[in-house]
Amino acid sequence: MKRIDFRSDTVTWPTPTMREAMANAAIGDDVYGEDPTMNKLEAQAAVLTQKEAGLFVTSGTQGNLVSLLAHAGRGDEVIVGEANHTYNWEAGGMAVLGGIVPRVLPADSHGRMDLNEIENSIRADDPHFPRSRVITLETTAGGRYGIPLALDYLAAVRALADKHHLLVHLDGARVFNAAVALDVPVSAITQYVDSMTFCLSKGLCAPVGSVVVGTADFIHKARRARKLVGGGMRQAGFMAAAGIVALDENIERLADDHRHAKMLAAGLATIPGIVIDPATVYTNMVFFSLDESVALSSAEVAEQLRERANIWIGAGYKRGDRNFRAVTHYWIGEPEIEALLTALRGIDLN
Repeated sequence: MKRIDFRSDTVTWPTPTMREAMANAAIGDDVYGEDPTMNKLEAQAAVLTQKEAGLFVTSGTQGNLVSLLAHAGRGDEVIVGEANHTYNWEAGGMAVLGGIVPRVLPADSHGRMDLNEIENSIRADDPHFPRSRVITLETTAGGRYGIPLALDYLAAVRALADKHHLLVHLDGARVFNAAVALDVPVSAITQYVDSMTFCLSKGLCAPVGSVVVGTADFIHKARRARKLVGGGMRQAGFMAAAGIVALDENIERLADDHRHAKMLAAGLATIPGIVIDPATVYTNMVFFSLDESVALSSAEVAEQLRERANIWIGAGYKRGDRNFRAVTHYWIGEPEIEALLTALRGIDLN
C-alpha cells in the first residue's frame, strides 16, 4: 500500500522531467561562479520576480537567515509577526547567528500585523534601544490557513517602511501559491519588498533548495552570508536543473492544488465529528479539528489513518491536540482525497 502524505508540500519528490534534467545538467563550480545551470536558475528567478539578481540557497530557512544577515547587524531589530516562520520555526537563527533582535507583534487570522502597531514599534534613534532595520512578512501565511497577503496590505507596509527608512523582507516560501490565488504575476507581490526568499522544494516539487532575490548589492552581501553559514556549493547544477523545471512547469499547476484543497474541505464538512469552515481554504492548506464530543485526540486519529490506510496527516499542528493540517500538492489528487475521506469515515468519531 503506497503512502499518501498530506503532512506538507515539503514531502513532494521530483517529477520525471526534473530527474531527466538533473541527470543531463551542465555543471561547474558554483563557488567560483562557474556553474552554468545554477547561473541560469538565478538569472531566471531574478527576471521572474523583477529583481536585479538571485542566489540559490539550500533551504527557505537559510534564505531568510542570509537575507536578514545581509540587511541587519548585531543589535539591529527586525519587526516580525508572531505567527511567522522566520520567528517560530527557524531555531532563532537571526538572534543566535546574527545578534539581531526580533520585535514580535501580534498577527491576525490572515497573518497580518496591524499597521499602527508596526509604526508604533519602530524605535526612536536612542542609544538605549535596538535599531529598527527590517520589517519581515510571510505569504502565504503557513500558520494562518495558507492565506495570501493582499496587495493593498503589502503596499501599505511598503509605504510605512519607506516613511521610516526601513527595509522589507518577504518570506515567500509559497509566494507562487499566493500569486496564483490572487491571479497576479509574482512580480505584483515582489514590487513591494526589498528582498524575498522562495522555495523550490514545496509545491514546485524540486527535491531541494530555495532562491533569494533582491538588488545586486544585496545579493552580493547575501552570498557572503551564505558562505559564512556554510552554504557555498560546488557542482550544484544538478539541483538547479530541477529548480528550472519547477519554474518552467509547476507554477500555474498550483491552481490544481488549491482546487483539490477546496474539494477536500467540502468532503470533510460532511463527516460527523469533523469541524471545518471551508471558507478558510484559500490555497493548498486545509485546517480542521475534532468536535468536542469526539473522545479521540488528533494524534490518535492520525495513528489510525496510518495503520488502516497508510495515510499521513499533520496532527496537533500548532493549535492543540484536536486539530489537523492537510496540505495538497503535486502528488495529491482526487483519488488520494477520496482515500482520506473514506478512511476518516471508517473511524469511530462518535
